[in-house]
Amino acid sequence: MNIREASAGDAELLAAAHARSFDNSWSAADITGLMSAMGGFALLAEDEDGPIGFILGRAIGGEAEILTLVVAPDRRRDGVGEALVAALVGQAGALGAAAVYLEVAEDNEAARALYRKAGFERAGLRRGYYARGGARPVDALVLRRALNSGPA
Repeated sequence: MNIREASAGDAELLAAAHARSFDNSWSAADITGLMSAMGGFALLAEDEDGPIGFILGRAIGGEAEILTLVVAPDRRRDGVGEALVAALVGQAGALGAAAVYLEVAEDNEAARALYRKAGFERAGLRRGYYARGGARPVDALVLRRALNSGPA
């Protein structure tokens, strides 16, 4: 697996991957806008067969945020998500961030386990943050990882 910085030329590919993983997916324009905004960046994981995942984040004002993480369904639990989170943490630190934040759905056990393993801890709660198409909205856990501690 190789992880590289994604460019605006990858936006259609990233949007297609996002659509396969999320009901409320982001368009290529959305992704391009986030990547090109101040502090924005995306990292793309590829293997010999092509793209297998990406992570989109931003680092500004001494803090970083994971905006989204996507792993191809057939590559989940293969370490791709761990590698992408570690790469983002490394990039965020290089960009001067002292901590990384994210929101994760309270009912997303797989993602919560991934972030826990990567050294993230609960820092807050956003009630009713994720709409679920007619179902009751799901709370988001706000997670934080200080960049001077935890697994790299």
